[in-house]
Formats: sequence, structure tokens, C-alpha cells
Amino acid sequence: MTAIASPPARSNTSILTVGGLLAAVFLWSLYTVSQTTDIIMNVHAWIFVLMTGIGLAGLLIWGGSVQDKNIFDQTKYEDTIVKFGVAVSMFWGLVGFLVGIVIALQLTWPNLFYFSELGWTNFGRLRPLHTSAVIFAFGGNVLIATSFYVVQRTCRTRLAGGMWPWFVFWGYQLFILIAASGYVLGVTQSKEYAEPEWYADLWLTIVWVAYLLVFLGTIWKRKEPHIYVANWFYLSFIVTIAMLHIVNNLSMPVSWTGTRSYSIYSGVQDALTQWWYGHNAVGFFLTTGFLAIMYYFIPKRADRPVYSYRLSIVHFWSLIFIYIWAGPHHLHYTALPQWAQTLGMTFSVMLWMPSWGGMINGVMTLSGAWDKLRTDPVIRMMIVSLAFYGMSTFEGPLMSVRAVNALSHYTEWGIGHVHSGALGWVGFISFGALYCLTPWLWKRPGLYSIRLVEWHFWIATIGILFYMISMWFAGIMEGLMWRAYNEYGFLEYAFVETVEAKHISYIIRMLGGLMYFAGAGIMAYNLVRTALGHRAAQSDNLSVASQPSAAPAPAE
Repeated sequence: MTAIASPPARSNTSILTVGGLLAAVFLWSLYTVSQTTDIIMNVHAWIFVLMTGIGLAGLLIWGGSVQDKNIFDQTKYEDTIVKFGVAVSMFWGLVGFLVGIVIALQLTWPNLFYFSELGWTNFGRLRPLHTSAVIFAFGGNVLIATSFYVVQRTCRTRLAGGMWPWFVFWGYQLFILIAASGYVLGVTQSKEYAEPEWYADLWLTIVWVAYLLVFLGTIWKRKEPHIYVANWFYLSFIVTIAMLHIVNNLSMPVSWTGTRSYSIYSGVQDALTQWWYGHNAVGFFLTTGFLAIMYYFIPKRADRPVYSYRLSIVHFWSLIFIYIWAGPHHLHYTALPQWAQTLGMTFSVMLWMPSWGGMINGVMTLSGAWDKLRTDPVIRMMIVSLAFYGMSTFEGPLMSVRAVNALSHYTEWGIGHVHSGALGWVGFISFGALYCLTPWLWKRPGLYSIRLVEWHFWIATIGILFYMISMWFAGIMEGLMWRAYNEYGFLEYAFVETVEAKHISYIIRMLGGLMYFAGAGIMAYNLVRTALGHRAAQSDNLSVASQPSAAPAPAE
């Protein structure tokens, strides 16, 4: 680990507090197991028993080691947790992409990929599993891992909280396990991006508050006076997601030992709250968090300063103030009052300015180092991610305009838009960060194979284009067919005809997803070989000199 100019400290208080929390959850889980008549709640309670029991056993081992050595050595960065984050990010990414291919196959050939005796394989259960796996399992772990790495380097101090960062990491994995098993078992509260039931939401709230306190504590004890802009973006992501999660998931359980609950909202108020949450989950989970990655890893990889630090500050505050109001554009032509719909549309259009300002700032950071686009495919991947960010943040406001929304909403156009941002922006900037972190954390001179990164880049990029273009074509065609009337004033096409017309597009979409998954598989292989210290032939690493050193901290 990298040395920090700070005196050593020894504390086991965090072990005791984390242990107390785990013990409380362990006892609640045992009580629930003994009292519940809900089969699925029984399964989830046993998962809590198992995981918290393992956690308590681990703490006993760690607690014993405190007497012999300082396991929270303040003179070293806590990089082991970031290594774990890199590993689980890649694992959950592959899982999420694979489930996406399965449900794409189900939509394309439903007669072949429908299994009536296996309810957990139905599209209705696998679709939220795919969504949560790629957003919260893959994306969330990338954000946690990179934020823990970046905040230590830019603050020149070890993560605050002792054992609490580990609680955040493993607690988040437990949430993913509970949520994913709930989907396939058929228990959700039917809210987009917020499907887990009340007890999973409550557990995530505890984990997320701990995450916030760890991040704030690290900034509080920083040795670097300036708070780098990436930390502002990470902090906005953590704080706003906490607020969104709590407000949107306010509900009353039917039983404290059962899975079911009822939202405290109803009707149009529930819809507005859900899409205030849903759109800002995109805005603050899938945008500001990954912009933090962009503001650290692109300058670091390119070995260039941020193009305009002043623009980054303007980008931050304008994005924060505008994005939070954009959610109602999901509810055009509904019972929501039209003034609220117009408010969401107006703020969505205003988002063009800060979004493109951030994109330009990231791309122009390569000023004086444009040759790296040719020699370093990792840089190329991150810059292309900004191109997708710019495109999707142009398309989103366009689709929020009421006249355009009348054509695009409920069609495959929305699916193409979401995946251009998810696969192109979030996926590529995450891949770039993982490609950077692996040799840095494992102290390798470079990646196992630069040529494999090239293959990953081109296969995944072509896959994204297949996906986007096919869904744009299908969506616009679908919208036009839905609004076509014959001379008698009746609909020209039956719904099943619109489904049939999309079949070729569905095949192309599935092939695009398959290519994207293949690229991720190549990446996983490359990262594992890098972590193991393997090296490809010298001719396969001609660009290795463009990679930064294994100690990338700007403030070290």
C-alpha cells in the first residue's frame, strides 16, 4: 500500500459498533424465521442469518488481530477494499449482461425461451433482475470502489471509519443478494428501479448512511486543503440517492415478519414521486457519480490537468440545481397537472447546457495529448463514453418535449435511449476506470494485453451501435404505427402487428447485446491475467508506455 504522511492510530471501536449492528440484525432475522408464515420472507430471513452470522464470525477474527497489530494502519491507504470492489464489479457486470441477453432472446423468440414450469425464468421476473444487476450491482460497486480509491488519493488520508467501509461493501452485497433473489421469487413493490420490498429498502438505508458518513469522515480528516471536484460529484450522488431512496420507498409493511407492504402515496402522487425518484436515479446515480469517475480517471490516464477547473464547478452546480426538477417529463399525457409536466420538460431542455459543458470539459482535457487516442485504447474508451454521454443527454431532453414524447413514449425508442447512455456512457467509463485501477492496485507495470483492450473496444462499440440503431428504427416505426388511422377512423394496425414488425430489430438488438457481453468477457480475462501478474508478448503491449505508474494519486 502507499504510504501517507500521518501518525499511526489503533482503534477497535468501529469493530464493536459494526458488531453490535450485525448482532441486532442477526437476532431480528432469527425471530423472523421463527414467526413468519411467508415462505419468501423465510428464505430472505435465512439469508440475513447466514450473512450476518458470517460477518460476526469475521469480526471476531479481526477483533483478535487488533491486539497483535494495527489493522487500521493510518499510514497506509485502504486499497484491499477497492480490490474487492473491482472484482465484484466485473462479476456483477457479467451477470447483468448475461441476463440481458436471456430476456432479449425471450422477446425475440418467445416460443423457444418460455418455460411454463419455471416461473422464475419468466421475462417479468428476469427483467428487473437485469436492470438492477447492471445499474445497482455493477454500477453501484464501480461507484463505491472508485469513490473509496479517489477520496483517499485526493485527500491524502486513509478511509475514515475503520471497519465501517467494510460494512458498507459487504452490506451492499447483501442488499444485492436480497433484491435479486426477491425478483426471481416474485416479490417486488412494482416501482421502476425501486423494486425491492420494505426490509431490503431499510437495510440499504442503513448501508447508505454508513457510506455517507465514511465518505464525509474521510474528507473531514483530509491532509489536502482543497476538495477536488470529483469528490463533490461523488458527494452529490451519495446524498441525493439517500434522499430519493427514503422518500420514494416510504411504505407500511402488512406484517413485520412478511414481505408485503403498501406505499404511503396513492394515485398521481405516487406516480409523481416514483418518477421524481426514477429520473433522478438516472441523474444522480448514473450521471453525477460517473462524472466523478470521468473527472479523476481521464486526467490521470491522459496525464493532463482538467481542461477547465472553473467549468467543472459550473458544471457541478448547474447540473445539481436543474436535474432534480426533470422527473415529471415521464408523465406527459397523464393525470399529472399540465403545469407539472411543463416544469419537467422545461428543466429537461435546460439540462442540455450543463451536460454538454461537462462533456466538452472531459474531451478537451486531452488537449496536447490527442495522440493517446491512437496509442491507448483505454483513453479512447473513456473519450467515446463522453461522446455517448453527450448524445444521450441531447436525446433525453429532445424526448422530453411533449410533441416528441407523443411519438416516443412507451416505444422501443426509449429502450434505445436508455441503453445508449447505459452501455455507452456508464459502461465505457466504468470499463476505463477498471482498466486503470487493476494495474494500479496490484502494482503491475501495465495491463496484461493492450490488444485485448482494442478487441473489447471495437466489439462493444459495434454492439452498442447495433443495439441503438435497431431500437431507434423499431421505436419510431412502432410509434408511427400506433398513431396510424384508416379512412374510417379506426386504428390501421393491431397491436400484434407492431410486435411482428419489430422482430428483425429484436434479432439485431440481441446480437448487439451478445457482442457487448463478449467484450466484457474479454475484459474480465484481461483483468484477471493482469492481477495475477501475467504479461502477453511484448508485441501485444506496444502502448504500455502510455499507461501511468502504479501510484496514480495526484496529491501524493
